[in-house]
Amino acid sequence: MQGTDGPGGTTQVARRLSDRIGPFRRALLRTSREVADLPDLPDAQVEVMRALTGTTTTPSALAGRLGLARSTVSNLVSAMETAGLLERRLAAGDGRRTELRLTPLAEERLAAYDEASTAVLVEALDRLSPEDRTALAAALPALEHLHREIAHRGDH
Repeated sequence: MQGTDGPGGTTQVARRLSDRIGPFRRALLRTSREVADLPDLPDAQVEVMRALTGTTTTPSALAGRLGLARSTVSNLVSAMETAGLLERRLAAGDGRRTELRLTPLAEERLAAYDEASTAVLVEALDRLSPEDRTALAAALPALEHLHREIAHRGDH
């Protein structure tokens, strides 16, 4: 990278990434919901469903895994339970601890969303030039490293 402020510098790259990531995720979510004919499925609920796929966990462990406040997770859990996407029950052998798990409806919706989002991305990628597809594929490891750096910022 060139300096921190010049064209292509760290600051400019950071701003461009920050400006584009949110709109990209929202556009993918919206388009995927339309393609799969899914009801309104907020991004946060998709993240909760991903985190709970194949597992049972406590609300506090879920909050930690997602990097969210317990109150935020509590609100998400309540909304998802009302929508029939989550089951909350007392942990076996510990009547004070609550565990969360996905319902079959949530598993179906997440699978439909994943299938639709993959199809949307494949269709869009197919419309790009081979050079753009190659550049995106080459950028994936760097994006994964960047995600780890951001997610584990407090660990340093």
